[in-house]
Amino acid sequence: MKSTGVLAVVLGGLGAMAAWGQSPNPDGRTTGPGVQAPRDSREPEVLKTCKVPPTARGGRGPGRGPAPAAAAPGPREYTVPEIPGVVAAGQRWKEIWEVDGNNADGIIATKDGGILIAQNDKSEVVKLDKDGKTSIAFADTNTGGALAMNSKGALFVNSRGLNESIEELAPHRQTLANHYNGDSLDCIGGVLNDLTADSKGGVYFTMGGVFYSDSQGKVFRYGENLFTNGIVLSADEKHLYVTNGMTIAEFDVKKDGALANQHEFTKLEGSGFGGDGSAFDAAGRLYVTSNAGVQVIGTDGKNLGVIPTPRDVISVAFSGPDKKTLYAVSRDNAQNKDWIIAIEMIAMGPKGRGK
Repeated sequence: MKSTGVLAVVLGGLGAMAAWGQSPNPDGRTTGPGVQAPRDSREPEVLKTCKVPPTARGGRGPGRGPAPAAAAPGPREYTVPEIPGVVAAGQRWKEIWEVDGNNADGIIATKDGGILIAQNDKSEVVKLDKDGKTSIAFADTNTGGALAMNSKGALFVNSRGLNESIEELAPHRQTLANHYNGDSLDCIGGVLNDLTADSKGGVYFTMGGVFYSDSQGKVFRYGENLFTNGIVLSADEKHLYVTNGMTIAEFDVKKDGALANQHEFTKLEGSGFGGDGSAFDAAGRLYVTSNAGVQVIGTDGKNLGVIPTPRDVISVAFSGPDKKTLYAVSRDNAQNKDWIIAIEMIAMGPKGRGK
């Protein structure tokens, strides 16, 4: 979801491609919690142990997050159009919570109508309840950057600090995966972007490509010609959707969790850094954050419209007492600040899952 740096956009036969730098280190730190692996002063020593170094795997993937702000700082004017069955015309986003630094990302819903928020700089997971009050749900996540919860309630976070890993936070606190083909995940190159969890105890994640860790921590790589960021699994777990520049790639999911039949599901509207965080509603419509706002896509891949936002948004999830509130993480790079914003919807979020 979020990192700052130089953005290069190349339009070609494979769609929009972008290259993000990583998030700046908090408080001038050079190592330790809050510092993403590629900016950690100790990373070169770790990479010396790689049997297959990042350059041999195709170079570093992007860091998670928005492109550097090109517009003037501060909120922009917007008008929400009607999207039938989704949102009423004239609705407005409300600012629910704000925080300094790279400290809001990868949001998911909680069963009581709140949301969980991953904090990169603080290495914590914060719970924001339905009344706007916050509390620390988990600490010491090693630069945790995005969250996923499966249909059985197991909660996972991607740890972006050195010795990158996929961690289970609940019901047990343990490492799910930290190696790929005998190498540290750091050897893939780049920053763990996003993740989504299946009911079998496995986790799909993006890191310059699409990966799947089964419940035993064995990691597999899938897909070709991908420049990935956000990722989300359909409610029936038969399809996986991955942002790929200015397009959405779709995979069929086999019974063992393997992926097949990669194809383009749809193109995103607008231009710039492309799609980021994703979520579904109860009707199976897909919501994707991008430079244009929150794009709403039908089950057939048709673009139904865009819910514009006052600032760039990088993560999205339905929650609230009736799951008819859409929450998003809004970012202003110039101020190095994040907001949680929310808008009332006609559409309802899916029951029994965090996204």
